[in-house]
Amino acid sequence: MASINLIEAFADFKEAENIDRPTMMKVVEDVFKTLLRKKYGSDENFDVIVNAEKGDLEIMRRRTIVEDGTVMDPLAEIAYSDAIKIEPDYEIGEDLYEEVNILDFGRRAILAAKQTLASRISDLKKNVLVKKYGDRIGEIISAEVYQVWKKEILLLDEEGNELILPKSEQIPQDYFKKGENIRAVVKKVELKNNSPVIILSRTSPSFLAKLLEIEVPEIFDGLIVIKKIVREPGERAKVAVESYDDRIDPVGACVGMKGSRIHGIVRELKNENIDVINWTNNVQLLIQRSLTPAKITTMELDNDKKQANVYLKPDQVSLAIGKKGVNIKLAQELTGFSIDVYRDTEGEPQEFDIDLEEFSDEIETWIIDELKRVGCDTARSVLDLTAEELERRTDLERETINDVRRILNEEFEKG
Repeated sequence: MASINLIEAFADFKEAENIDRPTMMKVVEDVFKTLLRKKYGSDENFDVIVNAEKGDLEIMRRRTIVEDGTVMDPLAEIAYSDAIKIEPDYEIGEDLYEEVNILDFGRRAILAAKQTLASRISDLKKNVLVKKYGDRIGEIISAEVYQVWKKEILLLDEEGNELILPKSEQIPQDYFKKGENIRAVVKKVELKNNSPVIILSRTSPSFLAKLLEIEVPEIFDGLIVIKKIVREPGERAKVAVESYDDRIDPVGACVGMKGSRIHGIVRELKNENIDVINWTNNVQLLIQRSLTPAKITTMELDNDKKQANVYLKPDQVSLAIGKKGVNIKLAQELTGFSIDVYRDTEGEPQEFDIDLEEFSDEIETWIIDELKRVGCDTARSVLDLTAEELERRTDLERETINDVRRILNEEFEKG
C-alpha cells in the first residue's frame, strides 16, 4: 500500500500539538473523501482510515455481492463472479471490503491532495494560535528575543510561536538583546495577509495592572481593586486603588513594607515613578491626591466644564507640574478634569509682578500659553526659573526662552 509520503504531512500535525486528534482525523478524511468524489462521483461506500502515529492512511472500498447480471449501482455493488476472483470464499449478500491503491488516483490528484492537506493543517495552526492568544489578551507572558529590528522586536514563546513587540509598545529606556527573556502583556491579535500577528506591549496600563496583581495578593484576591491607571512609560505612573475591606490600607498594601512590593515593578518598568493613591468619588480630594507629591493650598472647581484651578505655594508649583509637565498631564488623565496651576503668594511679601497677558504685544500668544501650561502665569514666575529649567519643562527653544526672559527683564528694569 503506497502511503504517498504522508509522513511529512503528519509530522506537521505532530508539531501542532494543540490541534486535537479528532479534528486532525477529520481534516485528513475530508481531503481524501474529496479525492474519492472526484474519481468515483461519491464517497458513500468508502472508509478513510488514518494512522497519525505511523503517518499512513488506508482507503477501504465497501460493496455488496449480488448475483451476476443484477448490478444496479457499480459503486455499491459487485457481481458474484467478480467477487470470487478477489476471494473464492465470498457468498452472495456479503459485504466485500477492498483496499484502494492511492496511486490509482494519479500523480496530479495525489499532489493536489497533499497540497490541500498542508494548507488545511496550516489554517488549523493559525486558528489555534488566534484562539490561544485571543483568550490571553491582557495577560503577562514571558518570551525570548529572537531578532531585534529598528521598529520592532521578534520574540518566540515556549512553543516557538512568533510574537511582535513594536517600538511604540516598548518603554523608551528598554534595551534588549537576542536570547534575552522579557515580560510583556498580550495587547491584541491581528490578521495580516491571513496570518495571525500577536502584538505585545510594555507601555500599556494593563501591563502595570498585571504586575501589581502578581506582586500584591490582595489585588489578586479581589480585596483591593485598581480603579484607574495612567502612565507616561518610563517616566511616571499614577495608580488609583480602592479597598473592599476596611481593615486593609490599599496604598500601603500596594507599596509594601519599605516599598518591598513596588520596587520590583519599578525596576521592571525601568525606574518609572509609581504614585499609588486612594480612589475617592470626592472630585476635589481626588484632584488633590492626583497631584502628588505637590501639596495644594486652595482649589476652585467647575464641575460643568470639568475645570479645576489649583493654587499652590511657589515651591510646590514645579512638583505639581513635574518634569516635562508629566505630573499634571497624568493628573488630568486620572481625574478627567482640566487642571490649571497658579502660584499662591498670599501671606508672603508682595513683589511687584506683571501678568504675562500684559506682554501679548511683544510675546506671541502660543508662547504665553505654553508658559502658562507649566504654571508660569506672571513675569516673575518665568524669571524665577532658569533658562535650562524652562527648556526642560516646555516645548520652547532656548532662543525663544532667552528672548522672553530679555523682554520681561527689560520691563522690570524700566520700573
